[in-house]
Amino acid sequence: MTTDLLVHEAANMGLVLTDENLRAFKSFAAELLKWNSKVNLTSITDENEIVIKHFIDCLHLAPHVLNEDLLLDIGSGGGLPVIPLKIVRPDTMMVSVDAVGKKINFQRHVIRMLGLKNIEALHMRIEDLEKTRAGKFSLITSRAFTRLDHFAVLASPLLASGGRIIAMKGLGADDEIAESSDVLRSLGFSITSQHAYRLPNNMGTRALVVMEPCKPA
Repeated sequence: MTTDLLVHEAANMGLVLTDENLRAFKSFAAELLKWNSKVNLTSITDENEIVIKHFIDCLHLAPHVLNEDLLLDIGSGGGLPVIPLKIVRPDTMMVSVDAVGKKINFQRHVIRMLGLKNIEALHMRIEDLEKTRAGKFSLITSRAFTRLDHFAVLASPLLASGGRIIAMKGLGADDEIAESSDVLRSLGFSITSQHAYRLPNNMGTRALVVMEPCKPA
């Protein structure tokens, strides 16, 4: 796996990747490819595409993650974005949730292999997490998981006061925002910012959609 592009793009986001970070990304990519033959983790099987479409994409979220956050990643699949975020934000407490046990087993394997600390990978439905951790998370993320309005429905019981929700979206984000706005308002949320970006080598346009509880008038 070549790392020059990863280092360059991360620097454009204000992130300085250490040699330890780069070793972690290389190991993560290798394990993704190895496990993917048995567990459906990703449709991307080229190492350079993994760097761009997974790692660089996920790192666009890192500038929005604070050290003091308690982050929840919903529908985290093969550990995206939570594991790339953990590599570059080691001090942030993180929890990932997925309903597919094999995907969580993969995440736990990578977490052990990389020696990542203060991160939990939970095999459960997100609705069940509400029973024990309602109102606990200051930042809730998802990547290509579900529609914005459904994401807000699932995330809102788990969001701490003053917290925010960030959805990572691809093509069609503007249409989805328009279609979801009424439901979001009914849930007490508004879209406070959008951050569009292009992946290198013409590999697509993505957007971060930030949602926060509406402030009282």
